Amino acid sequence: MSSVLDQLVRDQKAGEAHGITSVCSAHPLVLEAAVAQARESGRALLVEATSNQVDQYGGYTGMRPAAFRALVLDTADRLGLPRDRVVLGGDHLGPNGWRDRPAGAAMEEADALVRAYVEAGFTKIHLDCSFACAGESLPLPDDVVAERTVRLVRVAEDAAGADAARLRYVIGTEVPVPGGADHVLTDVPPTSAGAARRTLDTHRAAFAAAGLSAAWERVMALVVQPGVEFDHHGVVDYRDDRTAALRAVLDDEPRIVFEAHSTDYQLPDSLARLVRDHWAVLKVGPQLTFALREALFALAAVERETVPESDLSHLVEVIDRRMREDPAGWSRYAEGDPLEQRLNRLYGYSDRVRYYWTDPEIAAAQHRLLDNLRDRPLPLPLLSAQLPLQYARVRAGTLAPRPHDILVDRIRDVLRDYDHACARRSEEYV
Repeated sequence: MSSVLDQLVRDQKAGEAHGITSVCSAHPLVLEAAVAQARESGRALLVEATSNQVDQYGGYTGMRPAAFRALVLDTADRLGLPRDRVVLGGDHLGPNGWRDRPAGAAMEEADALVRAYVEAGFTKIHLDCSFACAGESLPLPDDVVAERTVRLVRVAEDAAGADAARLRYVIGTEVPVPGGADHVLTDVPPTSAGAARRTLDTHRAAFAAAGLSAAWERVMALVVQPGVEFDHHGVVDYRDDRTAALRAVLDDEPRIVFEAHSTDYQLPDSLARLVRDHWAVLKVGPQLTFALREALFALAAVERETVPESDLSHLVEVIDRRMREDPAGWSRYAEGDPLEQRLNRLYGYSDRVRYYWTDPEIAAAQHRLLDNLRDRPLPLPLLSAQLPLQYARVRAGTLAPRPHDILVDRIRDVLRDYDHACARRSEEYV
């Protein structure tokens, strides 16, 4: 499966700029949409679990790496996507989840985290040691980050054993915070060329000093900031006029491309320019569950017009109430008066709702919504009002007017833009 990534890098270096979408979500409907998109496009599917979602204790999804792998592969099997077209990655693997502890204790947890991912069969390993632990201040020196990264590489190599050649590493110190920005952004400067070179040089030297030069040959990508990000209600768009010097850093690196995080909500043309400019891996996560939430809220609006009051799911109201009763997933992102907080909580680009779909009351309301709409034909005028793209496909006969199919298709709208941006210029896309 690492051959997919190797070919991507070779093509980029040969001047054939194409990319791969990294789907960073554990939601079953998002995974179903991603598998369906890959099956129909004929491309490989890269799915990555973040250290927040999936860890050796279960993360916020309750899944350990082996369970996440099983979920992805079972979905691929069910929908007819060959397993050899599925690449699994671990994102932000490092001390992030334990940064309230001293560095020694946090890194012991990070060791166990990386070991669990590698032993579960993950191939693409993003090592993120840029976080300050208890008693430390940011930014950490490059040599400290590199030392901790090399430590985790050794854990990964040992865990893989004779199969270590399958691993592909991603490094980088200028990494957006997992979970999204917690403040309003007015600008996001790209990584400087000097900082990117220092990261490469420091890590290359640390790998060599640790006797891991062979592993360095399998470092496939460097995470740098191309100047893109989003907050509750704003998006900082990519500007290629600010990255010319940064892009030149890779001219002398025959096996390394850039990886871009937080590309959610970029315009399609911006995504294509990122790929052209050697950000060959485009990560997307919150925008996928944002699209799911949009579709569910739209179906709730259809439900309100077609179902008796006594039978309504009240999905939106249940979500808002449960989020207020259990604010851990959004409170540190809260800003403004109660009305503004509600707007950011339910509708913000950061999509704080994604942390609540497994809540029993919310899950029950969602099931009731879908059951209600399954029992009745969806009125086309209402579908047109709420989900016009899906309405058009239903009218054209390319989409079944079923709630489940409509949800999956709305998520695929996001993935279609990524597929278009990542395609070889000679390719058609689905």
